[in-house]
Amino acid sequence: MPLTLTLSEGVLPEGTERLAVERITDAMLKWHGLTDNKVMTPNVTAIVHVIPKRFTFSGGKEFSGAWVEWKVPSFAFGSREIQAGFFQDATDIVHDLSGGKQPRDNIYVNVVHTVDGAWNLDGRAMTNEELGEAISKG
Repeated sequence: MPLTLTLSEGVLPEGTERLAVERITDAMLKWHGLTDNKVMTPNVTAIVHVIPKRFTFSGGKEFSGAWVEWKVPSFAFGSREIQAGFFQDATDIVHDLSGGKQPRDNIYVNVVHTVDGAWNLDGRAMTNEELGEAISKG
């Protein structure tokens, strides 16, 4: 499940991006009841993009933002409780690591769902059912 963390340069102190990824990953696993799951944990991957502020915009104007985006199977983030809890945690993580400088209203969290059958573990396309079976063994 890839996480993409995109930050305007300066939102987080340089070097804390790894900690942000670790904490956001832990929060996602926690909210899905998958902490320490041996199948799921290594399949949560992340990419961090730090973009010069001159290339990040709100309303067409330059600003400092943070974007937390997951690409996950269609059953992930399936309940309102998980959505609200994780989104709050992710926002708090970025805000806290910024030293309280990044406004919460400039931290964006979203989820992109894949089509059933379009998920890959171990080089094999898996349906939601197959993926659930694999995760349950972890």
